[in-house]
Amino acid sequence: MKRRTLLAAAPALAAAVATGTAATAAERTTVTLWHAMSGQLGQTLQGIVDGFNKSQTAVTVDAVYKGTYPEVLTATVAAWRAGKAPSIAQIFDVGTAEMLGAGPAALDVFQLAAKTGIAIDAARYIPAVQGYYGVAGGKMGGAPFNASTTLMWINEDAFTRAGLDPAAPLPTWADVIKAARTVQAKKAAEIPVMTSWPIWAQFEQFGAIHNVPFATLDNGFGGPKPKLLIDSPPFVKHLGMLLSMQKEGLFKYEGRDGLPSPIFYSGKAAITFDSSGIYGQLKQSAKFKFRDAYLPYHPSIIKSPINSIIGGAAFWTMTAPGRTDAEYKGVAQFLNFIAEPENDAHWSKSTGYVPVTLAGNALLGKQGYYASNPGSDLAVKQLTRTPTTPYSRGVRLGGMAEVFVIIEEEWERAIQNGTSAKVALANAAKRGQVVIDQFARTVHG
Repeated sequence: MKRRTLLAAAPALAAAVATGTAATAAERTTVTLWHAMSGQLGQTLQGIVDGFNKSQTAVTVDAVYKGTYPEVLTATVAAWRAGKAPSIAQIFDVGTAEMLGAGPAALDVFQLAAKTGIAIDAARYIPAVQGYYGVAGGKMGGAPFNASTTLMWINEDAFTRAGLDPAAPLPTWADVIKAARTVQAKKAAEIPVMTSWPIWAQFEQFGAIHNVPFATLDNGFGGPKPKLLIDSPPFVKHLGMLLSMQKEGLFKYEGRDGLPSPIFYSGKAAITFDSSGIYGQLKQSAKFKFRDAYLPYHPSIIKSPINSIIGGAAFWTMTAPGRTDAEYKGVAQFLNFIAEPENDAHWSKSTGYVPVTLAGNALLGKQGYYASNPGSDLAVKQLTRTPTTPYSRGVRLGGMAEVFVIIEEEWERAIQNGTSAKVALANAAKRGQVVIDQFARTVHG
């Protein structure tokens, strides 16, 4: 990849990134980490940070909550332009192309290892996770941290009130609609079906498990100038179904990103689609019985669903004028610390995110965690149930966050104005393509 700087509003900063000097042994070097983990997730992350700070005497990591994923990305870009970027930024999967095209603003993992002399082994990560954040030659860009996939979550109490068997599988969308109609008829829940992360859950994951391309060039992994395919018949079929469910009162669109999640936590919905990473929050706060389930599929599109894709975020090393060698070394040490099997397994058990390392996953099995917590391994099973294809590896598009917003806007307009799914997605594809093409011109020329 020809790397230019996507963040180059202040070109002089690139030349000003200094190697600095190491901190003296008498003082601890501060490494600032900006993240998007709120609630129980933030508490668990802080516990890991505290563990690192207590494990040695040279470095203190200062973890700072900076809002939602998009807010962290926006704040990080602004801070780098001002010469005040954090040492580490947690950037969600949607921002991967931006970070890989960020030029001198960020150090890829392999560059950080070379700079500090501290080895960071890419081979320790689960292949599907490593591949998503990887660059040419099997090297890594971001350091995987919280990896997840979308699951279907069932409010078992609502199903019981509706006279449904909470443990019965719902493999297809026809099964989900049938259950939703029963919930509605029995008034067992205020909302029969909802979703968080609308585009990730209902477009990215839909495309993956149905082996439907989101964009050309292997969903953008194969080159910087892909063409969006979100207006293809399978996507039109799926959005059309959701719009029909909305009109019937079976489905309710509750907002963008993870903002709808607390609605399910409160018990108001019978079914939601959300990250595997909500497990910890549900375990801590839900007043109802719940379970996770595989994503439903359309048998008319694929006979048997294939693997889903990862989401979540990675830790990216940011540069800044005057940043010291000691600070970069502290970043490398912290990235190795969070990838240790015990810490990876602890994060997974506490949150529901999948372990990102092979050793962490093996440790969970050895500890008997999966066996004693039915359903806790469902995310890993769904991610690995088939070999990946060019369409189930993930999606990597320039300007991807903006493209997602455009799809959300057109979906919302369809709800408000009665626009058909075909028209909505044709508009989204046209508008989104402009963003992708502009990114390609800016970063790749």
